[in-house]
Amino acid sequence: MLVDELRALLGVDGVLTGGALQARATSWSDPTPPDALALVRPRTTDEVAAVLRLCHAARQPVVVYGGGTNLVHATRTTPRDLIVSLERMASVVAVDAQNQTLTAQAGAPLQRVQEAAAAHGLFFPLDLAARGSATIGGCIAMNAGGVRVLRYGMMRELVLGLEAVLADGVVLTALNAMLKNNAGYDLKHLLIGSEGTLGVVTQAVLRLFPAPRTYATALLAMDEFAQVTALLPLLQRDLGGALASFEVMWNDYYRLTTTPPALGKPSLGQEYAYYVLVEALGGHERFDQVRFEAALDHAAHAGLFDDAVVARSHQQRSELWRIREDSEQIERQHHLTFGYDVSLPIGAMEEYVADVRSAIALHFGADARCWVYGHLGDGNLHINVWAPQLQPQDGDRMAQIVYRPLTAVGGSVSAEHGIGLEKKAFLSLSRTPAEIATMRRLKAALDPHHILNPGKIFDQEEMSHP
Repeated sequence: MLVDELRALLGVDGVLTGGALQARATSWSDPTPPDALALVRPRTTDEVAAVLRLCHAARQPVVVYGGGTNLVHATRTTPRDLIVSLERMASVVAVDAQNQTLTAQAGAPLQRVQEAAAAHGLFFPLDLAARGSATIGGCIAMNAGGVRVLRYGMMRELVLGLEAVLADGVVLTALNAMLKNNAGYDLKHLLIGSEGTLGVVTQAVLRLFPAPRTYATALLAMDEFAQVTALLPLLQRDLGGALASFEVMWNDYYRLTTTPPALGKPSLGQEYAYYVLVEALGGHERFDQVRFEAALDHAAHAGLFDDAVVARSHQQRSELWRIREDSEQIERQHHLTFGYDVSLPIGAMEEYVADVRSAIALHFGADARCWVYGHLGDGNLHINVWAPQLQPQDGDRMAQIVYRPLTAVGGSVSAEHGIGLEKKAFLSLSRTPAEIATMRRLKAALDPHHILNPGKIFDQEEMSHP
């Protein structure tokens, strides 16, 4: 029996079944126990490889667990699935301060990596609200984004090298630590963003940067979307590339996160149409704040915002960020809600949001609520919807309302959250038939028995005919 073979390989405490499995939570947001055959906890890449060799031979479906923070059901399991948890592979292996790299095992939480870099005067810029739970392997598998993509890029831009195990147990060691390595195909890019369907990442070499000495942060308010779109390039020019975050909140979202029971306080009045949280990172303690405020003064004279507050302390900065990051208030105060993560050209956002709001009101009533916020600086919006009569079976109709208009403007149904189970029915809205066919061929080549995260991104019956 496969479970017995796995116990012989990993030890009794390396394989959880029965009550031990039932004691585990499915994810950070779902306290229910996972549905699975067993959960295995390898300690090394060699053990991961041995597990996958057994599963490949037995045609055993495998789902890899990281921090369970994904939002598209990319790690949802069935009773047939074997869960591979990388919780015992959570070390920061090395920090190379001279070359500004960090090597970490895939199970290392993002916050641990950030802190390890900071201990050497360096900076790992990827940042998410779930930093304490999200793991490096999960961030790689989902190509995580976050609040600093505008300056540093997605996770894809921060990974120099990878070690991964393919479906048949072959270990792919490509722990490159150089910025430039143009020797043939860069295979890591096949695995980044593949949601665990092409291989299991076990270790990564990450790119670091000098730690910022200054954080200049402000919250701005305006009534016209044209002010928002003109403000972004002005700040980018005036700040000379220092602008790291340009986060926008529509009025409904700002009101929600600054009104009790939310802990955030309205640093600016709640009557404006849009709120923009901007942050610049720098290295000159004397001049960075002066340059930041000069840029804001330039924007004010250009009429690009109507009110503003500038953080004067670390505490004030944290309070401003709390307003933006407290998206959990939506689910806490309203149930059932549907959440969406889309990207589209900035110039198309105002009309798109207005059209989506109108369609939601038409189909679900005038008392429906639609909260919009996100990383507007890199073209990414988050949309959360609630209506008093909303039912789980309304999910497809709601998704059609949110996703269909994206095709006409060249947008994407997934900016940073991935596809998983939740969005696979809408993949064709953002990818051409030729692209999808190529994805299927890659899956068939690297995972011929379709054991890795089965049913995610593609249905199994689709994979039978690549």
